[in-house]
Amino acid sequence: MSNSLEQSFVTQLKENQNIVHKICRLYTSGEDAHNDLFQEITIQLWKAFPKFRGDSKFSTWAYRVGLNTAITLYRKSTRSIATTDMEGKKQFIAPDDYNFEEEEQIKLLYKAVQQLNDIEKALVFMYLEDKDYEEIAETLGITEVNARVKMNRIKGKLKKIVNP
Repeated sequence: MSNSLEQSFVTQLKENQNIVHKICRLYTSGEDAHNDLFQEITIQLWKAFPKFRGDSKFSTWAYRVGLNTAITLYRKSTRSIATTDMEGKKQFIAPDDYNFEEEEQIKLLYKAVQQLNDIEKALVFMYLEDKDYEEIAETLGITEVNARVKMNRIKGKLKKIVNP
């Protein structure tokens, strides 16, 4: 791969790595699992980057790749992850220190969201990121109307979970 493509990827990922951290937080429950998933999503983004056409924003594409990676790994009962040698890529991206204490105030929300199915989790995640229904629908591969209906139903579910 060319140096300019590599630099473009690193720049884009640095600007959007909070997306990956939030996906990791949603689908993992510990720091080690978080870091493992962060690494796996970064690798999958890197592998897929040459195919990124720019039809959508990098952030939308990163959501889709990150969520698909997280859901795929989450669903596998036995995890067999192929690794990629990243030793020669020292300038690659290292995750910033992720402070779990800062997220204590939203722990209850994450606990409630953990009880939702995979698609519902992804939809809530993007909704909380203030993504519009058009972008949510595009990322999840559903219609905009379906995204709105699902979100309204999820809101009802979450209220019952948080306030039984």
